[in-house]
Amino acid sequence: MKIKEIHIVPQLSEKIRLQEYAASIFTSITTRSAVKKAIKKQQILVDGEIGQTGDWILEGQQIELLQPQKQQKVFELRLEVIYEDDHIAVINKPAGYPTSGNYHKTIKNALPFNLQASKEIDKLEIPQPAHRLDNPTSGILLCAKTNKALIELNRQFQDKEIQKTYIAIVEGCFPEEQQIFNDEIEEKQATTAVKLLGTIMFKSAKLSLLEAKPLTGRTHQIRIHLAKNGFPILGENLYGSPAIPFKKGLFLTSIAVNFKHPTGSAQQYFKIDFPKKFKRFTDNLEHS
Repeated sequence: MKIKEIHIVPQLSEKIRLQEYAASIFTSITTRSAVKKAIKKQQILVDGEIGQTGDWILEGQQIELLQPQKQQKVFELRLEVIYEDDHIAVINKPAGYPTSGNYHKTIKNALPFNLQASKEIDKLEIPQPAHRLDNPTSGILLCAKTNKALIELNRQFQDKEIQKTYIAIVEGCFPEEQQIFNDEIEEKQATTAVKLLGTIMFKSAKLSLLEAKPLTGRTHQIRIHLAKNGFPILGENLYGSPAIPFKKGLFLTSIAVNFKHPTGSAQQYFKIDFPKKFKRFTDNLEHS
């Protein structure tokens, strides 16, 4: 294993053991539980010897944190990278692939094929999606390339500081005024704000182009809320009873995201164009 970080112990004011001390000296592991796991995996050396949780720390010792070597099976799927720096990446996820999971062909496994390695000391061994998009959903996906970025993006999602905007084509004539759907999902609060962007005539069917903003983050939230309220998404096969059989996939995409960069307070905003499959419908769009 390669050395990831090195620390030389300065003069100490009190006696302290390795598990407690190491949590304050490394940038890539910052909690006692993380240190305990690293020690158990023999990833911390003290003067070249495998460290133990109860070792007493002495002035002048060299403490090394090792980088574990993993065999990552990379999925060679070319992705559109909208933005990238040493901390984060923003990609355009294609429909038809899971974000992550116990499969080879996931977006997570395709990230090393598409992203540059971070130069930061707390870089993640493998870039990680900071949230999830359903398999049939396309669009903007935030990814973290460092431990700090992953923690901060997770915090922003948990505190509802990240605003995601989706576009969907649904069956039926949606009301002109904005609707707030509050139907519970698995007995948990769920809120989605939805507004009409325009109406579409497709053959003899009336469709609506909608903008949806989830204010909570339940699984399949937008799909469930729209179906429950009588507006199943075109291509839906799990929720509701769509009257129009359509085999071009689900017409739901994450089109914009607004968040703070995890290294500071700079506000970030990214937006993409409609997917190609939407355009055969939006060419006949009547704006509301």
